[in-house]
Amino acid sequence: MMGSLNVTPVTAGSLATPTEKPILTVAGRIDTTNKDDTAQFDRPMLEALGMVTVETTTPWYNGPVKFEGILLDKLLKHVGAVGERALIVALNDYTSEIPVEDFAKYNVILALKRNGEYMPVRDKGPLFVIYPFDSNPDLKSQTFYGRSVWQVAKIVIK
Repeated sequence: MMGSLNVTPVTAGSLATPTEKPILTVAGRIDTTNKDDTAQFDRPMLEALGMVTVETTTPWYNGPVKFEGILLDKLLKHVGAVGERALIVALNDYTSEIPVEDFAKYNVILALKRNGEYMPVRDKGPLFVIYPFDSNPDLKSQTFYGRSVWQVAKIVIK
């Protein structure tokens, strides 16, 4: 055995514990948890899942905006989610229920950054559900705009 590397392997059924303040809680029908019956994530844990970039126009900003975040489909696989609906809960208790199939079908992300900067709570942060609206004309509708919750704090899998 070489040296004493302090590596915590992440395998199915195990999840590291946040070292910073958690910014997301995933609950409901999941099989991988790290606090009671929930999976809590801090910013570094989310970023470690692999960041992707979506550039799209939105109803909330002028012109195309570059969002960086994690694929929601990947996040749900990481926690072993086995539901058909995801209830997205914002910091102000606003909620939207999204079919889980949307996440893979449309490559929906949970954005942490907008135009290269972390989003503060006062500007839709710290997490924002973003559909790549420009990738499919069907996405440019009130249905999908309504599913784009900002200030996300919790996801409950049903």
